[in-house]
Amino acid sequence: MSNEYKKVIPCMFINKGHAVKWFGAKTALKKDPLALAMDYANHGADSLIIFDLSEEDEEHENNLHLIKNICAAIDIPVIGAGNVKRLEDIKKLLYAGCRKAALNYKKPENIKLSEEVSTRFGRDHIAACIDNPSQLEQGRNEIKNYISTLILVNENNLEPSADWVDRACSNNANPISVGFVPIFHKKSFHELAAVLRNYSVQGVSGGDINEKFEGFMDFKRQCRGLGIPVNTFESSMQWEDFKKGSDGLVPVIVQDYKTDEVLMLAYMDGEAYIKTIETGLMHYHSRSRNSLWMKGETSGNFQYVKSLISDCDNDTILAKVLQVGAACHTGKRSCFFNTMLKKEYDDLNPLKAFEREYNTILDRKAHPKEGSYTNYLFDKGIDKILKKVGEECTEIIIAAKNPNPEEIKYEMADFLYHAMVLMVEKGVTWDEITKEINSR
Repeated sequence: MSNEYKKVIPCMFINKGHAVKWFGAKTALKKDPLALAMDYANHGADSLIIFDLSEEDEEHENNLHLIKNICAAIDIPVIGAGNVKRLEDIKKLLYAGCRKAALNYKKPENIKLSEEVSTRFGRDHIAACIDNPSQLEQGRNEIKNYISTLILVNENNLEPSADWVDRACSNNANPISVGFVPIFHKKSFHELAAVLRNYSVQGVSGGDINEKFEGFMDFKRQCRGLGIPVNTFESSMQWEDFKKGSDGLVPVIVQDYKTDEVLMLAYMDGEAYIKTIETGLMHYHSRSRNSLWMKGETSGNFQYVKSLISDCDNDTILAKVLQVGAACHTGKRSCFFNTMLKKEYDDLNPLKAFEREYNTILDRKAHPKEGSYTNYLFDKGIDKILKKVGEECTEIIIAAKNPNPEEIKYEMADFLYHAMVLMVEKGVTWDEITKEINSR
């Protein structure tokens, strides 16, 4: 965990595929876990802790699938916890996309597991949950050598005291950087800000952070006012720094933050600029109504800010956003869909090429076509697919020993095709692979 900022880290408890309020709770919250996780991420959470409260193996596998979907859908780091009994459980959480997996130090066998999982997956990927300061002493050697983050929880005492947090932090008297994340059940934003300010913790969780995600940015500004370093939307430019048009407005070009697709063009005045930074939601000045408007306030098609970039003359803003639904009032994804003229050209970048081929293979599996080699592989099953992947690996090695590098190009293309067949067969996407590469 970064020492630069204090973290706002909601925690989610999953029981039988539903999000519940706390350990032991059975009543499902109104929002499903995936929608709730996306709300946390879009409203300014720095990370997310997910506790799998399952008891049966089938339920555990279902919850792992849900955690995988959450990790694929949000950009903030996820810490997976709960129902960890062996190395395989840690592996499943990390393979599901969690940045870290947590051991429960209430179980002595989990303390003993620390060295093995840290050696296998790296200390940066291992956290530990403790529910009283004495466990710091019991696992002192393991924490010193194998743990990167401590999560302070107390399942039975619904209101762990600040004194308990203080003792837990002071007991960790060893020369390592360990991030503490205390989870409180009923603390208000004001009380949580006091914990961040007064104790040696790297983040807080629970309480109002779990229940009032719409107020995350207000909470962070409150923390800023108290001198607590938190990650808010802070622009390096003031509105006065921009060169405005004769109407006092600045044009804003809006792009999808992942695909770079141009979504729309709108305009900002000073009020819209400040509101955008304060809320993390795109606000504009409507020239037709001469008023402020928040994108999505009537349609629900919100734009969550990922970055704001000024051009060389400081007279145009490029906004990269997470677009919910359609950007255009016509219902189109982008406002730019009326082709006026087009010259033939190749605009296919490498990632789009992979995505196009992957989607073709995916379609072949869903809609088999007679005579299709792809369908032949799917019909023969996983053993045939693996055999072909292995054969193509061998062909790459042989090609690499030959003097002509052109052969490698053809063999790599064959290998990547068969690898994508394997990906589709096992339900792995390019997005998941690129996320995994990016996290290393």
